[in-house]
Amino acid sequence: MAIAREILIVDDEVGIRELLSEILQDEGYRVALAENAAEARAWRARQQPALVLLDIWMPDTDGVTLLREWGASGQLTMPVIMMSGHGTIETAVDATKIGAFDFLEKPIGLQKLLTTIARALKSAAAQEPRRISLAALGTGAAVRETERALESLLAARRPVLIMGEPGTGHETAARALQPAEAPWIALANGQRLTANPLALIEEAREGVLFCPEIGQYSRIEQRGLAFLLPKLEKQNVTLVCTSSEALGNMATEGRFDPALLAQLSPGAVVLPPLRKRREDIPLLIERFWREAARDDAGAPLLAALPPAALTALSNAYWPGNLDHLAGFMQNLALLRGEITTEHVKRVLGEAASPSPSLAPEITSRFFELPLREAREAFERIYFEQLLGREQSNMSKVAEKAGLERTHLYRKLKQLNIRFSRRTDESA
Repeated sequence: MAIAREILIVDDEVGIRELLSEILQDEGYRVALAENAAEARAWRARQQPALVLLDIWMPDTDGVTLLREWGASGQLTMPVIMMSGHGTIETAVDATKIGAFDFLEKPIGLQKLLTTIARALKSAAAQEPRRISLAALGTGAAVRETERALESLLAARRPVLIMGEPGTGHETAARALQPAEAPWIALANGQRLTANPLALIEEAREGVLFCPEIGQYSRIEQRGLAFLLPKLEKQNVTLVCTSSEALGNMATEGRFDPALLAQLSPGAVVLPPLRKRREDIPLLIERFWREAARDDAGAPLLAALPPAALTALSNAYWPGNLDHLAGFMQNLALLRGEITTEHVKRVLGEAASPSPSLAPEITSRFFELPLREAREAFERIYFEQLLGREQSNMSKVAEKAGLERTHLYRKLKQLNIRFSRRTDESA
């Protein structure tokens, strides 16, 4: 057990101090000692202990008075466990009202002592704000803002709804919410929500219940999810749902329960697509390249990307976001040898790398184009986005675009957009 800060034992009886100190040190805790309230007051003024074991009856100032002092001065920021050999229920109640975590009567049983300390430390840790790292998605301002939003949601103990385009890192962000060594229960679909939803809560106790793509849930599965919402806090379960579909539109169309959406919306966070945070792309490229260009033992197989190739990749358009970029780097690594700009263009394809003047966010340059070129540029961006969102499912792309399949294929060919025909398009 590695405890960073001390447990402060405050008791005027030297035998009690030494006994408790030996027990706690044997358990791996660091210990500090104070024989009266004056020493404890001075110790707390210098630093914050992880926990205080505080005797009530002391010759200079009693423990309840000291506890009240700490509370009034804003120094009661750690759990305090009161101790007494001749305490009363009224005294214990008063101490709890002031802010004590618990009350132990002397002589204190070993198991009772250790159990109470463990509970107090765990409670204190749960109240500390969790720090979330989404460095795997990037380090720019947009990602840092998302980190702060997730930290606020955890502090408020709200279910989290992660939204955003496909490939933006839904599961990576959800994994960042998992406490160390806590359970991670991921649902492949919503079927278990209709069979025995309470069992899921029990499995995920103190951990995360991960429900990806809830927009694909049936109405009965959505009702199962809604059934769990009021039961999460009791088992300290963090519910993390994701959706790459616009749930608001689905609710309007009658395909998603509006009441469930209203319950989840206060915890919604949108992961930004790569085109909205292009400053992250060069570092992501280098990281994915290092991962793709190493052997099983971790030794590098290929040299670093030449600056020209890195620039070409950084300027490319990535409609499939992180998944698209990571998959491309794995593909590029298969070429072996020196990677040139021509290699990049050949594997990437011109359609996936429009010139900066065609990027949708650069509107001033976009509107300087002649009407025909602007229309083609818009159509190219529109279909690239749609292909990425629907993961090249041509049936869904045709439906969303309002086109017949044959017309869609002809349009994509005309716009020089490469695509792959999936074999599961009827799904």
